[in-house]
This record gives sequence, structure tokens and C-alpha cells, in this order.
Amino acid sequence: MSDWRSHYHNEDEEDQDDAEDNEEEFKFIGRDSLIFLIDASECMFEVDNETDISPFDLTLQCVHKVYTSKIISSDRDLLAVVFFGTQKHKNSVDFKHIYVLHDLDTPGAKRVLELDGYQGEKGNKMFKEDLGHSRDISVGEALWACSNLFSDVKLKLSHKRIMLFTNDDDPHANDSSKARMARTKASDLRETGILLDLLNLRRSGGFDTSRFYRDIVSQSADEDVGMQFKESAKLDDLLRKVWAKDFKKRAVTRLNLKLGEGVELSVGVYNLIHSARKPAAVRLYRETNEPIKTKTRWFNGETGSLLLPSDTKKAQVHGQRQIVLEKEETEELKRFDNPSLVLIGFKPLSLLKKHHHIRPSQFIYPEEEFITGSTTLFSALLTKCLEKEVYAICRYTPRRNTPPRFVAMVPQREQLDDQEMQTMPSGFHLTFLPFADDIRKVSFPKSAQAERDQIEKMKRVVQKLRFKYRPESFENPVIQKHFRNLEALALDLNEPEEMEDVTLSKDDVIDERLGQLAEEFMSLVYPPDYNPDTKGPQKRRPYEPGGGGEKKVKVEVPAEEEIRKLVRNGSLGKLTVPVLKEVCRQYGLKGSKKQELLDAISAHLSAH
Repeated sequence: MSDWRSHYHNEDEEDQDDAEDNEEEFKFIGRDSLIFLIDASECMFEVDNETDISPFDLTLQCVHKVYTSKIISSDRDLLAVVFFGTQKHKNSVDFKHIYVLHDLDTPGAKRVLELDGYQGEKGNKMFKEDLGHSRDISVGEALWACSNLFSDVKLKLSHKRIMLFTNDDDPHANDSSKARMARTKASDLRETGILLDLLNLRRSGGFDTSRFYRDIVSQSADEDVGMQFKESAKLDDLLRKVWAKDFKKRAVTRLNLKLGEGVELSVGVYNLIHSARKPAAVRLYRETNEPIKTKTRWFNGETGSLLLPSDTKKAQVHGQRQIVLEKEETEELKRFDNPSLVLIGFKPLSLLKKHHHIRPSQFIYPEEEFITGSTTLFSALLTKCLEKEVYAICRYTPRRNTPPRFVAMVPQREQLDDQEMQTMPSGFHLTFLPFADDIRKVSFPKSAQAERDQIEKMKRVVQKLRFKYRPESFENPVIQKHFRNLEALALDLNEPEEMEDVTLSKDDVIDERLGQLAEEFMSLVYPPDYNPDTKGPQKRRPYEPGGGGEKKVKVEVPAEEEIRKLVRNGSLGKLTVPVLKEVCRQYGLKGSKKQELLDAISAHLSAH
């Protein structure tokens, strides 16, 4: 199975407060680093006849998008831009025709504006004047200069990657020594953990990777580097390849899938999608503009002394008795089983209904490095489930302090697009199954039934308006506007980039698809004089003395003797919160939550 994990960015969305550190969870320490190695020879500046844009401008637009995205989402990542094939040179090794425009550092507005200055016809002329072009290219020396950029960084780096943009499939056709040097240096990069990816751009005559780049680009046993990909001529295609390679693989957890007695395989659990949200606000110190660190301390209300973790305990009142629990006991109450996936059985896929989907699914993929043979066993299980059209039911415990859930392991085939890029990975989706209490029986009010011709006409309307829904095609307009305002502020733009709200319906497209169907349906359902724009008669609101607000519901409070009886029996909690609040109001007590109200009433009646 081809590796898909680098195509998705997975962040753990589970509540970490209730989960203790797990030895089987892996934390990624260090920063991600990425170098854009861009071919600056004259062939990169030739305008494509179909797209009216040169490969060089296409590359700078792609780098611009990555820079701005990193500023918003991953501002701790380190980025660099290196040109090779220039007349002038600037690098730590003093290699000719290699120019380091940006060293490895966090992205910023100044770097984005500097890149924008080299775009377009005017920018290309400025690039030629400032840096120039040269045919004397050495890919090996360019890789050497990139390797030195990684070495010069004093921070700990977790991922090191070089993305090479070019439309020349054989830069050393007439110099075998330089080609041999490039292969040697690429091999050295692989040994030091530096990944080299090729982003091949379209050129006349096609791009044949077998002539040179197949031997130098990083390739592992389970990763198809993209040699079969078509060369890119559009920004969307190029960006899709860049994000597919740059996105980190973050496992929510890693655990064992237990198929039976003594039969286990190791899998990683991933979140393929998660909700997009505005970044959280950061509190800054107004004098230095540095982030403020918040610390919480607990103090004794009577003595004012600082409370240590060992001084605090948790308690709960049951029948006028306070049950005190130690920290270890509360943790033990939450602990059901070690993190694992335990196979229970199989069911036909037809039995899995849409209403069983109660939260976003997770995805599992084998982890060969922990249990040898996991990939083979996982692939065999996936193949058989697809053949027999069944799904597996498992007990899923993601962490020690998390209660187990029943999940359906739904098999998924791999799907590729026209660029041979993976759109859907092969593996199993973990669909969380509802408990019996989660499913409600809703009684719908009886209404007038539609006639047969009305139903048939509506079916035609629905058929005309159907389209293939893809979540990634609909961006959140509020978040996009927020990010565009930040970008305009950071880059000192006159106004933010225009944004199209794709969530709004396209009335002209709907009218074109429906034609006369809409009028025909309305004539069947509504009376001839019906006008949807006119407002119906408004109902008169009854007069309410003292204001127009809602009338407050009167709460019946039990007698004091009855309340005392409930306290003695330990059944005071049967009263509703409004009743308890009214009782507290009569006795002059304070409280908002139900437990606070119960404690206040019990303490008051015990003292009086």
C-alpha cells in the first residue's frame, strides 16, 4: 500500500485534561524546516502559451501561498529560499551561481514582500538585474548549500525537507561529473534524514524524470515520490503537491489491534479532518509586546497559605455524607483498559446506517516499525473486508483514562485523481457507534400529505440540483475574511484580498438548471394568487402590564417541613433548579449550580 500519511495534517483534538501521559503516545519535539530550492535559469522564465505564466512566476506564487499559510497556522516552522542558476552568488560555502535569498528562519511579512517584488514582467527584469541568469548549473553544489543551511540552525529540527522546483529534466546532460556529484550528495542527504522532493514544472517536449532526477529524489519503500505525476502548469496543481509533501503526519495515538488470542498488529490512529477555527487570542505585555504566561495557584481561603497538589482532594456528597477521594483513586475510576482496539466481530456494511455516525470518524493505518508484519496482516484484513463487504466491530480505548467506545472499522479503497495524487487513502475508518440512549424516537406531527404528481415533480427538481459535495470546496467565509484582514495588515496592503463566499447559493446557475421546473412545481403546490414576497398577517400580541417581556413562570415551593423531610431522606436533589433557587431566595442563601444550592440549603437547615 502506498503511504498516505504525509498528505494529511493531523492534530490531536481530544481533551488532554482528562488524559494522563501515555508511553505509547509520541510527542514530536523540534521544529519543521523547509527549503525551497528554485531553478533560476532562463528556461524557467519562458511564458507558457496555455496559462500565460512562466514557471518561475508560478513557483513564486506557490512559495508566497506557503509563506502566508505558515505565518497563520505554523509560525514556528523554519523556511528558506535558495536560487540556483544565477549569475551572482551568496552562500556560506561561496559556491558560484547559488544565491541564498532567505536563510532558515520563521516566515514574516518582509520576506513575503521581497518575494512579491520578483513576480510579473517588472519583477522578472528586476531579478535579472539583481541576480542574473547562468547556464553553469550544479545541482550537487545547490544541495550542499542547502545542507549547510540546516547545519547552521541552532534549534532542534524534527523534519528537514528540500523542495526542488525546475522545468529542466536533465541539467547535467553534458557533464557526467556534475551528475555523479549530485547523486552522491543526494545520497548523503538521505543518510542524514533530509528529504528531497521534486516539483517538476511543465515544459515543451515534456518532463522525463528518468533522465536525471529519478536517481536523486528521496524514495522509500512505502512512499511513491511522485515520479508518475504529471508536470504542473497551474497553481492549484502545484500547491496540492506541495501541501501533500509538506503536511506532517501526526498520529492521535498508536496502539495494538487485537484480532484474537495472540494475534496483534500495530496501527496509528489519525484525524483526517477537523473543524477550522479562528486562532486563539494571545495576551501580550503592553510594554514589551511579548506573550504573557498564565499560571494558576490555589490558596487556603482561611490562612492564605499556598496549597500544594497533595493538599487538595476531590469529594462528592451522597446522602449528606461527603465522600473524599484521593487523586490516585479518581484516576483509577477513569481507567478501564490499556489503550487498544479489540476485535469483537463482523457485520454486513448494509447494517451500518447514516444515523449511526455521531461524530467525525478517525482513520487507522499500520505501523510496521513497532510490530513487524503489521502492514501485511492489515492489508489482508482490508482486502477481505472489501471483498465480503463487511465492517468490523471493535472496542476502542484510545487512552488509559478514557472510557472505551464501540466503533465500526469501515474499509476504504485508495482513490487517485487525474494527477495521480491520492484523494482517499486505503485503510479503515473508525466510526463511533451510538449507545441505545443516544438514539431518540422523535414523534413527528401529522401534516397534509403531498400528492403523487407533486412528489414526482420535486424529484425532478432535486435531480437537477444535485452535485458532488466535497467539504474542501467550501471555505468558512468568516475565517477566510479574518485571515485576509491579517494578511493585509501584515503586508501593508491598501485593502484585503477579495473573497468569494462560496456558501451562498448561485441563483443564476439554479435558474439555468431548473428552467420551467420551478414554476411548474409552484403551480402544483401553491394557489394561483400566491406571492412568496408578501408577508402574512401578523398576530397581535396580548397586552402585558409592566412591559413586553415574557411572563415569568410561577414556581411552587414546598413547605419548610417537607423540605426538611427531603433533607433527612437525602432526596433533596429531586427538586428542580428553579425550585431550589426559590428556596434559597426565601432563606437568603446564594448559589448558582445545583450542587451549590443543595449544599447551601442542607447547611442552613442543619444549623437552624
